[in-house]
Amino acid sequence: MNRIDRLFGILTLLQSKKYVTADKIAEQFDISIRTVYRDVKALSEQGIPISFEQPKGYFIVQGYFLPPVSFNSEEANALLIMERLVEGFADKSILSHYRSALNKVKAVLKGSQKEKLEHLNHNIKLQLPEWVKNESEHLSSLQNAITSKCIIEIEYKNNSSESSNREVEAIGLIFYAYNWHLIAWCHLRNEYRDFRVSRIVKVKHLDIPFRKIEHMPLSDYMKILPVNY
Repeated sequence: MNRIDRLFGILTLLQSKKYVTADKIAEQFDISIRTVYRDVKALSEQGIPISFEQPKGYFIVQGYFLPPVSFNSEEANALLIMERLVEGFADKSILSHYRSALNKVKAVLKGSQKEKLEHLNHNIKLQLPEWVKNESEHLSSLQNAITSKCIIEIEYKNNSSESSNREVEAIGLIFYAYNWHLIAWCHLRNEYRDFRVSRIVKVKHLDIPFRKIEHMPLSDYMKILPVNY
């Protein structure tokens, strides 16, 4: 990768995250820490307001407007593949948001790129068993609950189709056994519980901050899952 492409890649990485450490940049682009310092300095000299906060890393000063990111054909094609996977493994709410985001990508493509992407769109298919498809519309709402760290109330049906209302603190989402699962602290049971998203009937945001001070990392919960796929 030449330096111009690398500088553009570093800028894109900084745009995509709130903070990026020098170690992360070095690992991403297979360069030394010293080279990271030089590249960040070069970007700053071009008028990009990059600042640094110890120990979080580099960040672009809030409020600075950067021009839209451009995409090459391979990147656009990769996003199209992801749309097929979203169709098969996400739910209706995520698919709607993804298509909206993809349309913004298409808007900045050149005319010839759009034609090729449209051709590819008609020639990529995903065939899955009917039972794999996720027909719920809660994933987007559950994502918001995780990021806002606010309690939600869910109406949930168990294996016997018995309904119950639970106030929970959502800590993460895991896709395993061909279903999405919400992992959350349940105030009714006073323990972490695994809720299959397809069995969640309703989600209500209560705008109440988490009452539990600390939660276990999702990676630790994954170690006790009943299956490893």
